[in-house]
Amino acid sequence: MSDFFTSYESKTLLDEYDIERAPLHVAIVMDGNGRWAKAQGKPRLFGHKAGANAVREAIAAAIELHVKHLTIFSFSSENWSRPKDEVFGLMTLFVEVLTRELVNLNKMNVWVSVIGNTGGLPEKTRVAFEDCVESTRGNDGLNLVVALNYGSRADITDAVADIAESVAEGTLEVEDITQEYISSALSTKTIPDPDLLIRTSGERRISNFLLWEIAYTELYFTDELWPDFNRDSLLRALVDYQNRSRRFGGV
Repeated sequence: MSDFFTSYESKTLLDEYDIERAPLHVAIVMDGNGRWAKAQGKPRLFGHKAGANAVREAIAAAIELHVKHLTIFSFSSENWSRPKDEVFGLMTLFVEVLTRELVNLNKMNVWVSVIGNTGGLPEKTRVAFEDCVESTRGNDGLNLVVALNYGSRADITDAVADIAESVAEGTLEVEDITQEYISSALSTKTIPDPDLLIRTSGERRISNFLLWEIAYTELYFTDELWPDFNRDSLLRALVDYQNRSRRFGGV
C-alpha cells in the first residue's frame, strides 16, 4: 500500500490502519460537485465530470484498503427535480464514463451492481449500466454498488408491498415477517449493511440513502467537496472508523 499512498500524511495514517479490521462495506454520499464547479466559475456539469474522477480514485483506494463493498449514491430519485440540462448532462456522462472505464474495472477485478429504479432511466443510460453489470459479473474483487435513481423510502415501500402481497396470497405468514425477512426483500439483500457511511461537502444529513441498512452504521462527515475527495481522504475516514468502538446498542 505504501506505493499507492505516497503523501506524508497517508504514510503516517498507514501505520494506524489495520487491514484485518478493514470495513467490509463503505457507503458514500458524494456531495459538492456543483459547489466545486461554482467556486471555479464553471458550469455544474464540469463539477460532475471532476466527481467522476474522484469515483475512480475512491475505487482504487478501496481496493488497496481491502474494502469488499463500496456503495456510491450516484443519482437519487429526487435528483430529477434538478434543471433539465443538468440531468441530461448527467445521464450522458454516465454513458461516457462507463464506456471509458469498463476495461479498467475489469482489470481491477471490480464487479458492478446497481440498486434503484433503472427502468426510469433513459434507454442509453440504462443499457450502459446493464452492459457494465453483465461484463463485470465474473469478477470477484471489489463490489461497486451504484445507487441509481434510488431512494430508500421507495425501496422500503416496494418491499412492504411485496410482503403484503405474499401475505394476501397465503404464501407468507405474518409471524414470519422478521427484520431479517424485511432485509431480504430490499434491493440491498445481497450485500451486508454498511460499516461506514461517508458524506462529503459539510452536509450532515442522510438524504434518503440506505435508511434501513444504516441502523448501526458509523457516520463520517467531511467538509471536502466530492471532487477533492482523494485516496488520502478515504484512508483518513477509515482510520477514524477504526478508532471508534462499535457497540451495536450494547454497553
